[in-house]
Amino acid sequence: MTSLGLLVDQLFSAAPGGMGTYIRQLIPALSAADPSLGVTLFHARFGTQAPEPWMGRYQVEELSWPIRRLYPSWALARRPALPSPLDSIDLIHSPVPAAVPPTGQGQRLVVTVHDLAFIVHPELYPVQWRLMYRTGLFRAVREADAIITPSRHTAEDLTRRSRIPAGRIHVVPLAASLPAGTSDIDETLARLKVRSPYVLFVGTLEPRKNVVRLVRAYRRLASRGAPHTLVLAGPMGWHHQALMRELAPEAPGEIVLTGTTSAADLDALYRGASLLIYPSLYEGFGLPVLEAMARGVPCVVSIASSLPEVAGEAALPVDPRSVAGLAEAMERIVNDRELAARLSQAGMVRASRFSWEETARRTLEVYKHTMA
Repeated sequence: MTSLGLLVDQLFSAAPGGMGTYIRQLIPALSAADPSLGVTLFHARFGTQAPEPWMGRYQVEELSWPIRRLYPSWALARRPALPSPLDSIDLIHSPVPAAVPPTGQGQRLVVTVHDLAFIVHPELYPVQWRLMYRTGLFRAVREADAIITPSRHTAEDLTRRSRIPAGRIHVVPLAASLPAGTSDIDETLARLKVRSPYVLFVGTLEPRKNVVRLVRAYRRLASRGAPHTLVLAGPMGWHHQALMRELAPEAPGEIVLTGTTSAADLDALYRGASLLIYPSLYEGFGLPVLEAMARGVPCVVSIASSLPEVAGEAALPVDPRSVAGLAEAMERIVNDRELAARLSQAGMVRASRFSWEETARRTLEVYKHTMA
């Protein structure tokens, strides 16, 4: 039996995002795929209890240092060492490149690199985040026995921008993570003050998600007579002030910010949407696209980074930097029922090809390869 230590700091974040979803879905799927796998979760010092009930099924170790001290020290000085009982675990997996724990003698290290947006688009990140991710990635490239990426695009970005041998990189796609629900759509919309029909965006409201251009494109759509509301479902992220300035003036249409939603509410929002638009400038994968497709929601997706790889032919592609293009893509689906129906059917077929069982199986293959 292999013993595994998995870093879960992202779950303690106010906005866990896609990395938090990755941790939340992967760990139980690993245990289900290999019950003999001994799993220990560990995290920096937060001074709070485990944030999610399912974590109680595992041994959880809290380190003595908070993130602000721990991550820079790991990256620059390779200390502090992992304490007992983590120092006797066979394999350490960090699901984020910002935090690469120093391993002990005989321990193997796996790091998941979700994307290289902090290098490709440094202007979209605060300086301290860029530095943290860059130094962490440097350590991962130098020391990790294996690096997992969720897409071929991220793997290719990594090989282009580092000297890491391609044989150490393993592509393991993710899957839709939001459980299908049965809650009443109309009741949910009434409670969230969302008027139907509506166009949906799901994600953290930050510059990388390109929401300011989306708002401008939506205003064009509304000015042409489309009755749709724009729903922005997700928490406020870094530098959201630009979005708030964009929303301030009087303009055509109606825009609703839901903030962070429960799983049941988000599921209902997906099911009631006329379309999902995901105009992100850079993604390592793009989970909301799969979640919408799994529910038969027609999708408009950016042609940037990994999104065409995830969506395949089952979504309408668009240049994320073109406000006119974003507006035209939304208008096409709104006005063409045949196109919407075709994308709906193709999306469900596409989403069915991804599963967390497969993600866990392929991750376990990486572990076995690394231990061998």
